Amino acid sequence: MKRNLSLIFVLLTLFAWTATFGQTTGKVFDNLSLHSKILHGERKFSVYLPPDYENSSRSYPVLYLLHGAGDDHTGWVQFGEVLHITDKAIKEGKATPMIIIMPDANSGQRGYFNSLAGDWNYEDFFFQELMPYVEKTYRTKAEKKYRAIAGLSMGGGGSFIYALHHPELFSSACPLSAYVGPLSLEEAKSRFVDAKSTASDGDILAYYKKHNVLSLLEEIPEDKKNAVRWYIDCGDDDFLYEGNSLVHIAMKKKEIPHEFRIRDGAHTWTYWRDSLPEVLSFITKEFHQY
Repeated sequence: MKRNLSLIFVLLTLFAWTATFGQTTGKVFDNLSLHSKILHGERKFSVYLPPDYENSSRSYPVLYLLHGAGDDHTGWVQFGEVLHITDKAIKEGKATPMIIIMPDANSGQRGYFNSLAGDWNYEDFFFQELMPYVEKTYRTKAEKKYRAIAGLSMGGGGSFIYALHHPELFSSACPLSAYVGPLSLEEAKSRFVDAKSTASDGDILAYYKKHNVLSLLEEIPEDKKNAVRWYIDCGDDDFLYEGNSLVHIAMKKKEIPHEFRIRDGAHTWTYWRDSLPEVLSFITKEFHQY
């Protein structure tokens, strides 16, 4: 009888501790969806919710974390270990509790941009449907200061372009091993020729300028140079090193503040798993008040 009473006491103590302090780990939901009128169907996404989300009424900063080509919304969950890495960063005080949204850009057509033909407008979906849905569904702090974007490879390119197109929406942007777009107009034209596009040279030029990081950097006005905090990271053995290096040089010449990291590594998940804690720490500096 005494043993049973002791067991009951322990269970009640654990229950009270859990009710008081909440769960000790975050949660990931990786098969969520919303209906898109713009893309004419269901769009999947994953979400990371911080450890105290279910036991509090507070609102949280949000990070939009973009996957690369060949992956989908589960990439950062399965291969990037976003749950373990973010929980650890929060526990160690290196990152503030935040919501992380990981959308799918691999279904229907691959990529984060509107198509040249105008028949697949993913960027419109992201800003006009996904972000409003997230801010309505989850307790986010819907202000620029508390919103960040990051991504790897194709998602790194998406991070660049989204933050350059909408600097009023993101406090920080962290492109990792980013594809920055064709490095010349001739390269862009050849890509559309290979895709059997019937677009005119003028249309291709306009599209190129709107989706090329180097072109967009040239257009940043003097009073917008500090609009976004930049953290750019690429491995020394990454095949995309040239584009990332050119972006760094362009930013230096333009005097756009940014952090640029070259570490030992290639275009691999091993590299990006090591990058994620640095990203979380970097964006937390803006989320915090000092």
